[in-house]
Amino acid sequence: MRQSLARMLRVGHLLALVAGPTALWAQEAPQTDSGDTAWLLTSSAFVLLMTPGLALFYGGMVRRKNVLGTIMHSFILIAWVSVIWALYGYSLAFHEGSFWGGFDWAFLRGVGADPDPYGYGATIPHQVFMAFQLMFAIITPALISGAFAERIKFSAMLMFMWLWSSLVYSPLAHWVWGKGGYLRFGDPGAIFGALDFAGGTVVHISSGVSALIMALLLGKRVGYGRQPIIPHNMTMTVTGASLLWFGWFGFNAGSAVSSGGLAGSAFIATHFAAAAATLSWIFVEWLTKGKPSALGAASGAVVGLVAITPASGYVTPMSGIIIGLVAGAICFWACTSLKAKFGYDDSLDVFGVHGVGGTTGAILTGVFASKAVNPAAADGLLNGNSGQLVNQLAAVAITWIFAIVMTLIIAKVTDSVIGLRVSREEEMTGLDLSQHGESGYNLEVEEGL
Repeated sequence: MRQSLARMLRVGHLLALVAGPTALWAQEAPQTDSGDTAWLLTSSAFVLLMTPGLALFYGGMVRRKNVLGTIMHSFILIAWVSVIWALYGYSLAFHEGSFWGGFDWAFLRGVGADPDPYGYGATIPHQVFMAFQLMFAIITPALISGAFAERIKFSAMLMFMWLWSSLVYSPLAHWVWGKGGYLRFGDPGAIFGALDFAGGTVVHISSGVSALIMALLLGKRVGYGRQPIIPHNMTMTVTGASLLWFGWFGFNAGSAVSSGGLAGSAFIATHFAAAAATLSWIFVEWLTKGKPSALGAASGAVVGLVAITPASGYVTPMSGIIIGLVAGAICFWACTSLKAKFGYDDSLDVFGVHGVGGTTGAILTGVFASKAVNPAAADGLLNGNSGQLVNQLAAVAITWIFAIVMTLIIAKVTDSVIGLRVSREEEMTGLDLSQHGESGYNLEVEEGL
């Protein structure tokens, strides 16, 4: 009887292997989770909204003759980077590789409804993860545009952003987040395992440092330092900052790539850091300049969001508040005293907010990170692990150097092919008319302003 039963089981197993391999595979294959997928789709929409929010934030800070040209930079990059990402950008960033991922996923081959093969998002469709990462790839070069606002050729901007997205953003994204990346935490091939939950190095340091290089290369705006150059519409800027604050929840909490407790923790840390940095900036401004400004409050909020980005999935809400307070004060100094001392014309303070804020946040991640918040990560200095702070410092230094060198090369190539800067006459006329043949405000509105 026992022998007969054993034979029946063996026969059944063989039949299953021969006739039903698909069924067996289906049982073992990773399954998508509808809740996680819904959260990542929602987060993707949140992050996409940040780029129009950035357009308003930047658009209100320029003179009215440049409002459309400034908004156009952010808006057109939604389309421009999306196509680049689909053709090869995503493959360069996230396929397995060393320096970058190569072209195996070019044209989105193999990026479908099943989870990705590397475990970036084990419970969501691969194409949803790709779309979520696309939104980061869009807003990062858009951040740079604030540094050369009011003086760059539109055609030069497009060429620069194409090369920068391909040769700076995709490699950095691969190093920090991609399988086989040099800086990816927990990867066997990593040189330094850096903690960067949502883009302190990849997004903010890279864009902020590149923005400084571009501001230096293009030179100052006509009249800078000799005549007032003030924001033309602070209502627009504060509205844009509000949209950024809202969208940043998708940016950081979405980077948990699931709808569980880690997403909730990142969400809360993000909010408190932004609130703390807002207060830090305006109180320092109040003490030094006599009045707290709406521009200061909006800038402080963005600084807090920038600084908490790398740390959001690794720190407690109280640590988030400390990060926000520190970043708010440091970035106020960078956007006022540091900028005045060296005299560079970073039009909309991209370096002071994103370069300095991202650097501050990345370093403080190595101080406050806690495995109690995220067991899959590492403790920081305050929790007994000084080595992680060393890794963070190394990742910051590598990002700075890579962004500086590559931006210099890309800018020089763009300048030799197209020319970076508009003529003096075009700049005096304004980029709205000289580059796009239209005005942000009709004559009746302008006469009433």
